[in-house]
Amino acid sequence: MATQPLLYTLHIQLEPLHFNPPIWRRIRVSGDCTLRKLHHFIQAAFGWNSSHLHEFEKGLNRYLPLDAELMHMYDNALDDRKTKLRRVLKDSDRLRYLYDFGDSWQHVIAVERIEPTDITGSWCEVLDGARACPPEDSGGVPGYLQLLEAIQQSDTEGFRKVIAWTGQHFDPELFDCRAANAAVQRICNNFWG
Repeated sequence: MATQPLLYTLHIQLEPLHFNPPIWRRIRVSGDCTLRKLHHFIQAAFGWNSSHLHEFEKGLNRYLPLDAELMHMYDNALDDRKTKLRRVLKDSDRLRYLYDFGDSWQHVIAVERIEPTDITGSWCEVLDGARACPPEDSGGVPGYLQLLEAIQQSDTEGFRKVIAWTGQHFDPELFDCRAANAAVQRICNNFWG
């Protein structure tokens, strides 16, 4: 007997104990989505480049890319390509998502709602969000807080270094829901993950 397809509304917040106001996204995603595909959706919704390793964690279970060169390091980890969202998350559950093992960007994923749907396969849309995610390789929470401080002092050498490093004026308050959703839809249409 076929399982009823489910649609998850997820609230994903970056470093909830460190940023106030928070950096967050709300997405709606199909329960048939694998955790690897969810990784790609999160990357697109936040504006990350997916240039670093990632890991999902729920309780004692860890889900990550079990690529050949990494398999020996993780004896009891589970393959994120083979694990579907509906198998991991139930009503009101939480899941941790770590992006970039060096900068250690922790995200908390909270289930807000699960509802039946007619949508099958992997699908996602960005519903809402707030604030820009930190630039790649910004040094984790401490480095990003220094970057924000430098932005506030536009006549300093620190500010000029930020502009040179990011290649543009970085606006930490900027979030464009349409652009984030377009990035997620490109992944849906290209069958990534």
